[in-house]
Amino acid sequence: MNTAVQRGRNAALVFIFFTVLIDVLSFGLIIPVLPHLIEDFTGGNTAHAAYWIGVFGTVFAGIQFFSSPVQGALSDRYGRRPVILLSCLGLGLDFCFMALANALPWLLVGRVISGITSASFTTANAYVADITSADKRAKSYGLIGAAFGVGFIIGPLLGGWLGAISLRLPFWFAAGLALLNFCYGLFVLPESLPPEKRARSFDWSHANPLGSMVLLRRYPQVFGLAAVVFLANLAHYVYPSIFVLFADYRYGWGPREVGWVLAAVGVCSVIVQAGLVGRIVPRLGERRTLLLGLACGVVGFGIYAFAGSGWVFLLGIPVSAIWGLASPSTQALITRQVGSDVQGRIQGALMSLVSLAGIIGPAIFAGSFGLFIGDRAPLHLPGAPFLIAALLLGCGWLIAWRYARAPSTPVQPLEALR
Repeated sequence: MNTAVQRGRNAALVFIFFTVLIDVLSFGLIIPVLPHLIEDFTGGNTAHAAYWIGVFGTVFAGIQFFSSPVQGALSDRYGRRPVILLSCLGLGLDFCFMALANALPWLLVGRVISGITSASFTTANAYVADITSADKRAKSYGLIGAAFGVGFIIGPLLGGWLGAISLRLPFWFAAGLALLNFCYGLFVLPESLPPEKRARSFDWSHANPLGSMVLLRRYPQVFGLAAVVFLANLAHYVYPSIFVLFADYRYGWGPREVGWVLAAVGVCSVIVQAGLVGRIVPRLGERRTLLLGLACGVVGFGIYAFAGSGWVFLLGIPVSAIWGLASPSTQALITRQVGSDVQGRIQGALMSLVSLAGIIGPAIFAGSFGLFIGDRAPLHLPGAPFLIAALLLGCGWLIAWRYARAPSTPVQPLEALR
């Protein structure tokens, strides 16, 4: 590969990194202020606001469940570049819309639009598969994971500072970032999927969540790994579902302490994703790295579940952070199993599974937390949600043991499998 081509691919990977970073940063910016804005629209009624916050979260995940495979199918047919750029533009305009919303229904409409446009993660993952050789994909996906970590460190801290000035200011700031990213992409982002490798037509049968699940079934190894993706993301939803309430109930941690703990989680995540993935995967291979990551996740959640004091809980953070090795290894293994003509649709199907986890996860973890601290609890166990998360990852480890293998035969285009 000549130097110019490699330089262009490196620039494209940098753009994808910043696209994911800005998307995550944008949503991190509004995390501290969106609940308060909803509370303002409900007349300061906290209980009513809590209900609507749940509605907003479920609607957002539900919209992503349907829109992710559509974006993936569009990118397979028309290329990655237009889908990514339209997502960036739509996200920026939507944050402007939310900043101007003067009633709760309009704010909900804005959240629906953001659920559609933020599905650019689907196409970003497919783009990485297009421009990166199979043996380097885990490292590249580790960088994408690092973008998530950095975004969730900086976003909430910056959003809280801007929100203290005005609840609308974080939305305007997020809009500016997304629109700036769109303008940047117009000049530096090349197309990664040449016309001869694109899908012959836009396939509606694979552009819906159920159809995308059928597509996964055509690749048995991918179907097994997709189950690992679903279980891992379902387990991950224990954090946004109960962590704040758990930390206050169990250790008396207020918002400041919680903020620092979340920042520590983000820092450890960045270290693993950006520093360890590229070193460990070449030595252990993707299969063993995946199994190691899931095993550390099980141990980390086990520490959280039974930690009787805050300092013991903190010991679990670096252990569970090593779980971050699992995601890029899984992504790399999945992309090895399918051709470039179907990468977008496969990534869309995976993102739909992530969104499905976001729909059902909060009910599982919040419900179990309430059950095991309530008057009718079979036993008093505030860490029960973390124990459930550990069991989910344990199931994922067993499935990964069976399905996490590189393909033994050359990958066939989708048309050849029909």
